[in-house]
Amino acid sequence: MSIALAAWGLDLEGGESTKYTPAQDIKITNVALADVLADEKGRTVLKLSIPLLSPEDDEDMNEDDDEPKLQTVTICSFTPGKIEQAHTELILLEDEDYKFEVVGKNKISLAGYYIDQGMNQPPDYDSDGSEDEHDLRFVSSDVEMDPNELDSDASRFEEVDEEEEKSLKRPRASEASTEAAKPLSKAEKKKNKKQKLQDGTAAASGDDTQPAKTDDKKEKKEKKDHPVKELPSGLKIKDAKIGTGPMAKKGQTIGMRYIGKLANGKKFDSNTTGKPFTFRLGASEVIKGWDEGIAGMQVGGERILTVPPALGYGKRGSPPEIPGNATLIFEVKCLSIK
Repeated sequence: MSIALAAWGLDLEGGESTKYTPAQDIKITNVALADVLADEKGRTVLKLSIPLLSPEDDEDMNEDDDEPKLQTVTICSFTPGKIEQAHTELILLEDEDYKFEVVGKNKISLAGYYIDQGMNQPPDYDSDGSEDEHDLRFVSSDVEMDPNELDSDASRFEEVDEEEEKSLKRPRASEASTEAAKPLSKAEKKKNKKQKLQDGTAAASGDDTQPAKTDDKKEKKEKKDHPVKELPSGLKIKDAKIGTGPMAKKGQTIGMRYIGKLANGKKFDSNTTGKPFTFRLGASEVIKGWDEGIAGMQVGGERILTVPPALGYGKRGSPPEIPGNATLIFEVKCLSIK
């Protein structure tokens, strides 16, 4: 999944061709007629010429013939009063040469945003972080698994402060018995109690004090098994954990952690550490399955979204990670709502 960085826009004059070379990857999400029409009845068509370079062409290119072949396609067409705007999922790549052509008298406005296609970046295996740093209790992307097993645990994400990361990491199996045998210091007991108040889980402590009734209610609420809801669009939503505070609404900026998998359990994308993935809900900045499935979440809440192809990447998919007609499963956690 690409990350939106900043807004982008471009105006195209009617009856003219415009060459454009992006300085960074761009995703065009909306094409519309301008607010002032030069022709209130005429049809206006937007065409785009894209580089078409085959491996054979690449080998034969030389300094005297460095112009790539272009393929011209029709993006959309408008008729004032009937169809005046269109949603697109069009990505223009950095430093590629494109040519827009407007057939008709009316001016056209393009809107979208600069993107960082992080899902195409290889994982950094040379980082200094330990193997537990990204441990969110998910299977490896190379392991086949039954999608029905995805909701076996209610809490799937663990936010760790950098200063406390070392002390709060889950011990490996070989270290568990050693850690359990060590008596807890006063500072450690205090830290465990603080962690207990934050996430409602039982902390290891020598104190026999009974938890408050409010904590009991919170734990029961978090542990409650929520049924799977299927929307008319085919999207399936399962709440793994209910958050707190206001619910996410259209137009708000949402900060998320997520792991995306195919139906066979193979991971194709994730955001589990560092800067959260942010987007504006209901603004078509993400796939439709997210715009529908994230609505109503609260901060701290976790969901499992089963997204049908029509609400994901459709017949074409997003090669090479996502094949065509793929059902996608996202495990998401809401970190912020603004």
